[in-house]
Amino acid sequence: MIALNLEGTLLPSQVFGEVMARAGQGRVVNISSMAAQRAMTRVVGYGVAKTGVENATRWLAVELARSFGEGLRVNAIAPGFFIGEQNRALLLNEDSTLTARGQTIIDHTPAGRFGEPDDLIGTLIWLCGPGASFVNGIVVPVDGGFGAFSGM
Repeated sequence: MIALNLEGTLLPSQVFGEVMARAGQGRVVNISSMAAQRAMTRVVGYGVAKTGVENATRWLAVELARSFGEGLRVNAIAPGFFIGEQNRALLLNEDSTLTARGQTIIDHTPAGRFGEPDDLIGTLIWLCGPGASFVNGIVVPVDGGFGAFSGM
């Protein structure tokens, strides 16, 4: 989990960050997870790795901007729960009904559903575009309200 999620974020950030630094401009948008912001059972390695991604995102945002100017920005998106091959069996039964864990997640997501890939596009475009020219070093949750909901 650490190698895939943390190192797999750091290495490309270094490689592409160097090119962007020479150009004096560029955008890095890392992918974190809501598992970085709230401890969750059965995914400790993943949560630890994504917490590292968030910290590295903030550090790199400061380092690049201070060293190479405001034209370099580094931010992250923290998706909530999306169905993927790696978590399908945790969230869905073979007949596509919700597992107990899947139901708990939906019960704690005010939007009442799992995310869809298209739900991330607007945030990505915003972070890379001129509307976010003064946005640097943040993690934007795209989670259907999961992080805001206390369960009550």
